Amino acid sequence: MNAIITAPELAGDLAGPNPPVLLDVRWQLGGPNLRPEYEKAHIPGAVFVDLDSELAGPAGAAGRHPLPDPEVFGAAMRAAGVSEDRDVVVYDGGQGWAAARAWWLLGYSGHPSVRVLDGGFAAWSGPVSSQIPAPEPGSFKPARGSRPSLDADGAAALARSGLLLDARAGERYRGEVEPIDPVGGHIPGAVSAPTADNVTEDGRFLPAAELADRFASLGAAPATEVGVYCGSGVSGAHEVLALAVAGIPAALYVGSWSEWSQDGNRPVAVGPDPQ
Repeated sequence: MNAIITAPELAGDLAGPNPPVLLDVRWQLGGPNLRPEYEKAHIPGAVFVDLDSELAGPAGAAGRHPLPDPEVFGAAMRAAGVSEDRDVVVYDGGQGWAAARAWWLLGYSGHPSVRVLDGGFAAWSGPVSSQIPAPEPGSFKPARGSRPSLDADGAAALARSGLLLDARAGERYRGEVEPIDPVGGHIPGAVSAPTADNVTEDGRFLPAAELADRFASLGAAPATEVGVYCGSGVSGAHEVLALAVAGIPAALYVGSWSEWSQDGNRPVAVGPDPQ
């Protein structure tokens, strides 16, 4: 199954006999909670999911958005109506990062059929609703490990043995600015691959062939093991999603730079070159 779905395709699925569970994951880094925006208008039937409290654990030594407690995550998904045998579609405001985090986490936790609405809520031209749904509880029980992931040691090793992509903006990779984490720069050996270059101006993904060409130019050869990190495992999930659209499997380093940069024993590289 394709990892993304267009707005017209979603409209058709919602009108069909087995509509997907819809999750609204609107979120902004460092900004206020966007549940009020959801309550004003959302795709009919969509359930709001909070990234900070339900798709991540408390910030700490493991980073700003570590994996959530499986019980907390599982309870949130079941309350939203998620079951293993029912398709899920996730969307956010249009940037795609938060929706990709939900897509990655559900897949990592064993759900077999999750797609992201390409372009998010901004791409939806169908009816909207302010009614808060009360779905029948689902049966989904998370079982971690169905998608590859990396810890800090694994990311360091992959930067040498395969291809580790840094999904942050180029100036953060180079260490020119660092607005959030303690230290600027990148994991030695990682290649700069800003997530923003995977999408068009309206937030939709580039065609699969163009994405495949882009990642090939960055070193993603057919036999190369690929991993991704970002600031805290959110935009990195979006890059893993872009890689999936291109047909390239990739692991996510969930702790990402927010974990790496807290450890004074971890090396830091600066400048435009990987080393």
